[in-house]
Amino acid sequence: VQKKVEQRFQRLGKGKYGRVFKMARNPEPDEFVKTSQMTAIGIFIIGIIGFTILILATQVAPWIAEKLGI
Repeated sequence: VQKKVEQRFQRLGKGKYGRVFKMARNPEPDEFVKTSQMTAIGIFIIGIIGFTILILATQVAPWIAEKLGI
């Protein structure tokens, strides 16, 4: 089992993902902060859109249906 694991890790850098792993690097602290902020803003916007749809579906749609007599 140990040999199989070691062989797999030795081949990891030589396959189709080898170039990606060689070019990959850890982000700088400011780059990480900016990426985290943009991700948080995106999650917040998606949440606001979902909440708006929820309010429209539960409050506004029945009110419109009642006014139209449906």
